[in-house]
Amino acid sequence: MNGVEGFMYPNEIGLQWSVLIVLYPFITGLVAGAFILASLERVFHVEAVKPTYRLALLTALSFLIVAPLPLQLHLGHPERSPEMYFTPHSTSAMAMFGYVYLWYLMAVLVFEIWLDYRKDIVLLARSSKGLLRLKYKVMSLGSDNINPRALHIDEKVGWVVTLIGIPSAFLLHGYVGFIFGSIKANPWWSSPLMPVVFIFSAMVSGIAGVMLIYMATTKLRGQKIEMRCVDTIAMYLFYIFIIDFSLEMLDLIHRIYEADESFRSLDFLVHTQLYIPHIVIQIMLGTITPLVLLFITQVIKLPEQLRKRIYVVSGCLALMGIFAMRWNVVIGGQLFSKSFLGYTTYKMALVTREGSLVALALAILPLFILWALIKVLPPWMAEPASHQPAGD
Repeated sequence: MNGVEGFMYPNEIGLQWSVLIVLYPFITGLVAGAFILASLERVFHVEAVKPTYRLALLTALSFLIVAPLPLQLHLGHPERSPEMYFTPHSTSAMAMFGYVYLWYLMAVLVFEIWLDYRKDIVLLARSSKGLLRLKYKVMSLGSDNINPRALHIDEKVGWVVTLIGIPSAFLLHGYVGFIFGSIKANPWWSSPLMPVVFIFSAMVSGIAGVMLIYMATTKLRGQKIEMRCVDTIAMYLFYIFIIDFSLEMLDLIHRIYEADESFRSLDFLVHTQLYIPHIVIQIMLGTITPLVLLFITQVIKLPEQLRKRIYVVSGCLALMGIFAMRWNVVIGGQLFSKSFLGYTTYKMALVTREGSLVALALAILPLFILWALIKVLPPWMAEPASHQPAGD
């Protein structure tokens, strides 16, 4: 039961969106950010991050598979969700997500992964026997031509798909910010900067997540972490983090300067119920601390082991800060009344359909899917060919 402070109308008591709706934009952000990291190597020719290229694609796919599940559980009747495809609502941003999701999953991400792995799949089909051979035969979709000309075509098509995938990734996650930013009745959400902030925070979380996964999987395999790779990833993480933080501060300064009738209510909320998640966790621990740590690695030549530890701490704190940002947007935007006179609280249950255990399970599930994908298609089975633009 939610506690209430001040005056609230009966239809305002109780939060409509729970922790699952917090988890949903967090997971989709990881998808978009991981894909952007992969595009650095294929499209922008940042050769230093090549060791994470395939891992980033598999990570994006793992989290994308899980992305709709929080919404499905929140709906209560997941069997109704296919109706959005058969009875489309062009004016509904939430309904149109189904098409954006399907486009990004099948036409972009899965297709790019298949093109990049096709040669390895064909070779595995030729060298395997029994059911394993059949599995790779099915995965090859009957395409067993791996001569240089065929592989060159794969490379050109893959480059085009990645190029299309970059705005698609922005669309996938930016529309989440668009949904919140277009709700004019809620001053906490109604901001034209909301979609842009969501996009850059997604890049921060995705890059930090892939960096941590790369370091963890390399360590578990007993291999040496390529410091040139993680140093470059950390550099991009630092610069994008600065942009993300600057946009959030710009939004905050605009709100303070504008100081409309909702400002006192929101200011009170930030200094009371949201003080820990917003000021302490999101800004102090999840933004300023990793920024300072990453800044130190950019200006001072630290020992390799110390840089590794800093990258791990910075990545974990960045993920925590981005999750806190999602929490503060989704939950924080529901804690005050539309009259700005009353406040409520959110108490997360432990064992319910939308409780903390279910949220934790959904947060961990993509890692198990990633483990299964790596077993089938190891990202380090063979170094991918140097990616060149379609016109080369």
